[in-house]
Amino acid sequence: MTALPRLPLPLRWRALRYAVSLIGPALGFLSLSGDGWTCWAFPIYAFGFVPLRELLADPDHRNLTSAEEEMIGRDRLFDLLLYLMVPIVWGLLAYFLWRTAQPGQPWVDVLGRILSMGIVLGVYGINVGHELGHRSKGWERDLARVLLTSSLYAHFIIEHNRGHHRRVATIEDPASARFGEPIYAFWPRTIVDGLRSAWRLERERLAREGRTTWDPRNEMLRGCLVEVALVLGVGSLFGGWVVMAYIAAALIGILLLETVNYIEHYGLGRVLDAKGRPVRVAHVHSWNSDHPLGRLMLFELTRHSDHHYRASRKYQTLRSIPDSPQMPTGYPGMMLLSLLPPLWFRVMHPRIDALVASHGGLVKIAEGA
Repeated sequence: MTALPRLPLPLRWRALRYAVSLIGPALGFLSLSGDGWTCWAFPIYAFGFVPLRELLADPDHRNLTSAEEEMIGRDRLFDLLLYLMVPIVWGLLAYFLWRTAQPGQPWVDVLGRILSMGIVLGVYGINVGHELGHRSKGWERDLARVLLTSSLYAHFIIEHNRGHHRRVATIEDPASARFGEPIYAFWPRTIVDGLRSAWRLERERLAREGRTTWDPRNEMLRGCLVEVALVLGVGSLFGGWVVMAYIAAALIGILLLETVNYIEHYGLGRVLDAKGRPVRVAHVHSWNSDHPLGRLMLFELTRHSDHHYRASRKYQTLRSIPDSPQMPTGYPGMMLLSLLPPLWFRVMHPRIDALVASHGGLVKIAEGA
């Protein structure tokens, strides 16, 4: 195979731009190590500065050329930024546990640190784990499992890859929010049903191989045992209070993930073909955001329409497609908006109505649909 040329400077700069994502862990460390208002530095940045900045910034819909995609898709620097998150996340988690165990801390400082750690787990644990979980190399998927375990959500790779991507934009998918469903109803439904689905998927896989549910090869079983051992280990080293703080931080990370799922697929459903099966997933079946800062912070998760169209495409080569449903602002702002259901419905429902009216492959996804 002919070696690809070295990246020209403009493309190398594109890789370096993703170093913006390191601002989050740096602010996470500041929040964990500081006192007073600095304990809230990362939440203020993530859900204060970034949403305001994206309200003022125009989306960037530009795509790479095919030649640029090939070069960038093979460049290791983009991958190294992901791998770097493994020691960063686990290092910050260890520091959080130690810091939380220190006596005599004001409760408002502790709350700020728990929230900060939760954002680290959601953005750099689960989100980066999601990206690595789609890779073809087994050791990269193992890194994904290591990251997901930090948030006590190791089963995500099972349900997401083998369940969500197959059933997205249908009533069978736990992670596709129904039209008119408030986020506070979506959270418990998607968490519980996603967990059930992961168990079912593994049980069915093992049955096809002639194995029982309790076979040691059950990835769901192994993940649960590791997570239980992790929690027990934290308890033995730091005590029950630190365990509760850790579980709270992990829950925040999980809710951040599920909030992202909510805004990515809200109300969008696939029509059925003549055989009663959902049509092939298209770009119109997921919400997209091209706001630059969120794209860099989240490793292009915001170009979600193209991710579902071709899940194997690496984050740095994801495309903006003209017929993709576009969010009015970036992910952090939309996540905040979703917490106010009446306002969320007021903003999103007219957009969904217009999309359904103009696209034959799209319907509103609703209970009983």
